[in-house]
Amino acid sequence: MTPSNETVNFDEPDAGRRTLLKMTGVGVAALGVASVAGAPTLAQSEPEWDKVFPKSDKVEHQKVSFKNRYGITLVADLYMPKNPGSGRLPAIVVGGPFGAVKEQSSGLYAQSMSERGFVTLAFDPSYTGESSGEPRNIASPDINTEDFSAAVDFIGLRPEVDRERIGMIGVCGWGGMALNAVAVDKRVKAVVASTMYDMTRVMSKGYNDSVTLEQRTKGLEQLSRQRWADAETGAPAYQPPYNVLKGGEAQFLVDYHDYYMTPRGYHKRAVNSGNAWSQTTPLSFMNMPILTYIAEISPRPVLFIHGEKAHSLYFAETAYAAATEPKELMVIPGASHTDLYDKVDVIPFDKLQSFFDQHLSV
Repeated sequence: MTPSNETVNFDEPDAGRRTLLKMTGVGVAALGVASVAGAPTLAQSEPEWDKVFPKSDKVEHQKVSFKNRYGITLVADLYMPKNPGSGRLPAIVVGGPFGAVKEQSSGLYAQSMSERGFVTLAFDPSYTGESSGEPRNIASPDINTEDFSAAVDFIGLRPEVDRERIGMIGVCGWGGMALNAVAVDKRVKAVVASTMYDMTRVMSKGYNDSVTLEQRTKGLEQLSRQRWADAETGAPAYQPPYNVLKGGEAQFLVDYHDYYMTPRGYHKRAVNSGNAWSQTTPLSFMNMPILTYIAEISPRPVLFIHGEKAHSLYFAETAYAAATEPKELMVIPGASHTDLYDKVDVIPFDKLQSFFDQHLSV
């Protein structure tokens, strides 16, 4: 796969006010690029369509908002089948990828599953997209796990939904978050991790666990001192532009660029589409492994879906090995990591439907 020749021209009027500190040895090359989004604006119901995928004529769409346990307002897209029939429906909450917004991959998954009879919710995690939280574009394994459960809170109170039939889908880095959420949130009856990352593993150990103790220590020393710099200026510094291609990058970085930085998947509010995580975002991920209790998802089922050619396949394989039955790992022949973001002929929606039909049955 090669990136499109058509890319977005980004204007950064405040870029000169930012201090960028290059990280070393902490494995965050795919986490985003260099500017920071402005404060969120809560959208009205029935907004103008602003997704990177076409609007379906088979579902009703509504912009909604709700608070998580920490008081942060999350903004989400609610999708409902136009012809739901009688009775309350099963529901699915969807999040991810890490650094994306609900107008991208998670929204596509949500709309597609709503076409198949589910009430679905795709949300912006705390501090990103249209959701609230200051400063902008920071992440936390605790708060972002809570975001998933807050979405379950919200959708379980909808009059159209059978709260005893709620499932969850996490895409990319939010695949690991979804697994962490379901391990503790016993209301969720089934979970899918699609093209997943374990963000705590990659940030603390690098890709393929390649970071040495010396590199980790150096990175933590740098991040620790960055806290003083941020405290002195009163604002966080942001990471450099990882998704700007200069030539010679690994194929998976080319693939990220092809999705986030071209018309295929670009969205102005996405961290990975010309914006950036704060420099100190990795700190809370460095010693908080989110999949410690993955075995406690059982006896509820977990489905891993991953591409055969994905650089990230080892995350799913390791998580699958640590999970207990019932579990399944579905590897899509020839698929890359980002193919499962938006390629509807590659994403196995029939499998997703049968999985949730079975495990969210009455």
